[in-house]
Amino acid sequence: MNLSQKSNIIQSIATQLGFDFCGISKAEKLEDDARRLEKWLQEGMHGTMHYMTQHFEKRVDPTLLVPGAKSVITLLFNYFPSQQQNIGSPKIATYAYGNDYHTVIKQKLQEFFFMMKEKIGDINGRGFVDSAPVLERSWAQKSGLGWIGKNGNLINKQQGSYFFIASLITDVELETDQPIIKDYCGSCTKCIDHCPTEAILPNKVVDGSKCISYFTIELKEALIPNTMKGKFDNWLFGCDTCQQVCPWNRFSQANKEIKFTPLPEILEFSTKDWEELTEENFNLIFKNSPIKRAKFTGIKRNLQFINNISNEQ
Repeated sequence: MNLSQKSNIIQSIATQLGFDFCGISKAEKLEDDARRLEKWLQEGMHGTMHYMTQHFEKRVDPTLLVPGAKSVITLLFNYFPSQQQNIGSPKIATYAYGNDYHTVIKQKLQEFFFMMKEKIGDINGRGFVDSAPVLERSWAQKSGLGWIGKNGNLINKQQGSYFFIASLITDVELETDQPIIKDYCGSCTKCIDHCPTEAILPNKVVDGSKCISYFTIELKEALIPNTMKGKFDNWLFGCDTCQQVCPWNRFSQANKEIKFTPLPEILEFSTKDWEELTEENFNLIFKNSPIKRAKFTGIKRNLQFINNISNEQ
C-alpha cells in the first residue's frame, strides 16, 4: 500500500465518522510557532492560565508526544447550531450549546484509530482534542484546512470558523496536503474593531488575559477585575463576538450531530432563570455540558458581574 492509498483511507474514515474536513501534514517541530508562543508567554498574555507554560517542547514537537511520529492528521468537526438563544438572555458561546465536545470528539477519535489499524495495519498514535499540549490550529493550517485569522481562529474558506479541531499524531507515513499560505482576511479588521475588551491585537495576536472567554471560564478568582466593567456585552460563558462579525462565517452551516443539539435551557433561560438556578439543578442540567467547567460558583460570579453592569446603566 503506497502513501497515497493510505491517505485516501484516512480521508474515507474521516467522512464515515462525520468529520467535515480532514488534512494531513508531516510531523515535525513547529519552529515559527515555538518563537511566537515563547514571546506570547513572556508578555504574560496567558494571564493565570499557568498550564500554558508547561510542556513547552511538547507543544511544538509532536515526536515528543508520540515517539517515531511521522504524520499529523487534523480533523474539523462543525458545531454551528441550528438554533440561537432568546434575544436579551445572558449569552453562551455556541460551542457549549450541546454535549461536551471533549467527550464526543474523543470517542470519534478512538473509533478513527481503531479503523486505521484495521485497514492500514499495526500502527501507533494518539488522538487529541483541546486536552493536551498540541497546537491544533497550526497543524490545521499546515494541513491545508484553513488559515489563522486575525482573531486567532482557524478559518475555513468553505464554512468559516465554527469548528472543533482534533489532532491524531501517528507513526505511519502518509501523503501530505499543501498548507494554506495566503491570508484571506485581507484588510478586514471587523474582529479587531468589535472585540468588546480589545483583546485582539494587530499581527494575529490575541491577548488571552483580556478575552471574555478567559474571564468567564479560565479565571478562577472570586472577582472579575473592575477594569472589565461595562465590557462583557452580556456574555455569561465564553464569547463569540469575533466569529459573529467575521464575513467568512456567512458560509457556516448547521451541524448534524445529535449530541450537539442545543440544551433547551441554554436557548430559553432568561436572566431570572439563571438567577434562580440552584447548584443541584445546575449540576443536573449541565452534567454533560462544557458549561460545567466554569462551575456553579463561576456562573453565579459571571452573572452577578454582568447584572451589576445592567443595573447601573
